[in-house]
Formats: sequence, C-alpha cells, structure tokens
Amino acid sequence: MTTPINLNRARKTRARAEDKAKADANAARFGRTKAERLLEATKTAKASAMLDQHQLDEE
Repeated sequence: MTTPINLNRARKTRARAEDKAKADANAARFGRTKAERLLEATKTAKASAMLDQHQLDEE
C-alpha cells in the first residue's frame, strides 16, 4: 500500500515551485545585480559631470 499524501501540502508545494519558476524567468529577463545598477549610476553621474565641465559660460 502506498503512503498517503497531504493534498494541501502538495498543492502549496506545487504553487511555490510555479511562483519560483516565474520569479526566475522575470529575474533573467528584467533583473540586474546591485553591482550592475551601481556601476550604471556611477557612469551616468561621471558622464553628467564631464558634460557640465565642458559647458561654456556665457555672461
């Protein structure tokens, strides 16, 4: 005879697995690491500062 399984637990386990798969797909499609976001912000700030330095003052 087989062992009985708890259907509620099986349902919740399956739902968690589906949510994890969906989250992994979204992370692969949209996600960036914190280091990548910080690097982009630093590059943007540096480029903005360099652009501001090259402006001519017209008075």
